[in-house]
Amino acid sequence: QAVVRPRLQRTARREMLTGSRFVCVLGALSVAHGMGQAQRGQSRMSVTSPSRPKTAYTSTPAVTTGPCMRRTDERITCPVPEEGVEHAVRLMREGRLFRYTYPSDEQSPVSVCEGAVAEYCGFKYCIAVNSGASALYLTLRGAGVPEGSKVLCNAFTFGAVPSAIVHAGCEVVYVETRSDYTIDVDDLRRTLAEHPDASALMLSHMRGRVGEMDAIAAACKEAGVTLLEDCAHSLGVRYNGQHTGHHGVACGISAQSFKMLNSGEGGFVLTDDPMIAMRAAVLAGAYESNAQKHVRLPAPDSDPRFAALPVELPNLSLRMSALSAAILTPQVGTLDERIAKYHARYEKLAAALTSPACPAARLALEVPDDLPEVFPVHDELLFTIRADVLDAAVAAEESGKSPEAARAALVARFQAACAERDLLMNLFGSKTNARNYVNWRFAPADQTMANIPDALPQTRDLITRSFGIRMPLQWSDEEIAEIGDVLDWCSAEVFGHVLADM
Repeated sequence: QAVVRPRLQRTARREMLTGSRFVCVLGALSVAHGMGQAQRGQSRMSVTSPSRPKTAYTSTPAVTTGPCMRRTDERITCPVPEEGVEHAVRLMREGRLFRYTYPSDEQSPVSVCEGAVAEYCGFKYCIAVNSGASALYLTLRGAGVPEGSKVLCNAFTFGAVPSAIVHAGCEVVYVETRSDYTIDVDDLRRTLAEHPDASALMLSHMRGRVGEMDAIAAACKEAGVTLLEDCAHSLGVRYNGQHTGHHGVACGISAQSFKMLNSGEGGFVLTDDPMIAMRAAVLAGAYESNAQKHVRLPAPDSDPRFAALPVELPNLSLRMSALSAAILTPQVGTLDERIAKYHARYEKLAAALTSPACPAARLALEVPDDLPEVFPVHDELLFTIRADVLDAAVAAEESGKSPEAARAALVARFQAACAERDLLMNLFGSKTNARNYVNWRFAPADQTMANIPDALPQTRDLITRSFGIRMPLQWSDEEIAEIGDVLDWCSAEVFGHVLADM
């Protein structure tokens, strides 16, 4: 018997939300089962169905009623276009994998890739490197941020961002996060005032979420702070029609497998500043006269200062190989097509989660909107369990635990309920997550290590109840819709006893 999550009508919704601990949900599902099938146009495989396909990405969930995810390979990444595969194989057969073995810049696959990325993002200069973190590091070094200086960054980001700052010999100062996962501009101004000796802000567009860029740039300019942008997650994202990265003096993007470009590892430094570009290229490994073999660098003889850079700066050998570039170049050409598909599926899923089609999820979860200035790229669903829902559930339980512990237990229960239905989610504030600032002992939020949990209360509260779910392009629209089904079911299962009164 195929089980399809129905879209409950208002009459069933009240029963669903008032039942103790989700008691009435199964009955509502049975009543509306046929309606759900008709709305979907096709039925979902039941977890108990003998015809459930046995593939590498399916498993046997822990439950046998209600919605379950058909696919469990959420970490699958975009394949390389056949053109890139053929080019890579040809290079391997020829053995021409080092970017500077080519006699001219036009012939180098790396230069061709740099040109494609620079053109897409709208920058004059581009330097391809071995990782996104290397790109961020080189933006700091290229911009001349002094060792030992303070560099601000979002408290909600990936550990590679503070790592790049530490790698550049700088001290990290964190800025609070808003409920839409972007940097808190008011706290940025306060932090700049508290640290008048800060040299730079490494602004992370975490998970492709872009904040109030004009206000951020103005605050940095007023404080005399260099603005650099981490665009690892924002390739294709535009702010007022312009690609991200242009508010700062330079930016770094990533070609790690879970990004919009996939070479396993890889990155790019992008800038319109000729000195930043040349410094970054030399630091990355453009030794001797090899800067001449770059298409997207200023002419070496255009500035007399360039001549001394290969002997003044160390060669850190952070170059991208020709093999990675061959894989990446054809992917640039498919970016807009893939972005359009991501956008259409995300809009449909987000709309369902905030509509009566998902009555419990609509009340229990928040899916923040992007700013109106932002054209987004959503390859992942981000959402937060509402604080008032958690507080109401804590009060109803009277568990005797501290409020923080009781909240954490409810969040864990919700995540476990989703996992039982094969929906795997990334809790940003978990004790092992590399996006939790508490886990960055190499760059602690409180340099004395004495008070880390209380150093950034706003960000701490947000990440302890916020999740990310990847939306692979290989999944069908029906399989993406199952994400909303499971989230709605589990919201009712865990929080249904308090949602009716919200």
